[in-house]
Amino acid sequence: MTSKRETFTIWMKSLVMQGNGCTTFDENGKVVYRIDNYDNKHNNKVYLMDLRGKLLFTLGEKKMSVFTSWNGYKGNDIGAKKRMFQVRKSCRINLGNKACSCKVTMGSDRNCYKLEGLNCKSSLSTFRIRDSNGRIVAEAKRKQSSSGVVFGDDVLTLVVEPHVDHSFIMALVTVYGLIRHPI
Repeated sequence: MTSKRETFTIWMKSLVMQGNGCTTFDENGKVVYRIDNYDNKHNNKVYLMDLRGKLLFTLGEKKMSVFTSWNGYKGNDIGAKKRMFQVRKSCRINLGNKACSCKVTMGSDRNCYKLEGLNCKSSLSTFRIRDSNGRIVAEAKRKQSSSGVVFGDDVLTLVVEPHVDHSFIMALVTVYGLIRHPI
């Protein structure tokens, strides 16, 4: 958490050869977060780590008939069943466009966040995270170079507002990515 707005670059690739995952860089180009999945199949448990491999969040998929949700646990608390948050997907049709959003519940329904994508057909490349007051706390879009060249769908710029826990935002970005395109 910082007192100023921070910008990160998210590359939806693992730094490990033959692995799946994503890597997050700070404004200075240093790796700050990473996710590595050494299995090529869809995984129902994903680990968000810092640069040194310290486990920050364990993200677990929970399938309930047709509905799927993702639970977030601080560190490795998944065994203790101390869930920090839960993410559920909801799609609604708006003028022929399916808008994707996810509701993030923390403890009680009164304290929740919302992940909003442009639409279900688009790539992961543009979405926002709003707090319970509707304020945008983070926004991701396709990365653009200073000369205006747009990078591929798998390279994003993430802007996080001040006084917001960066690791929590990265956990939400990860779950949103998993919902849209499983690692």
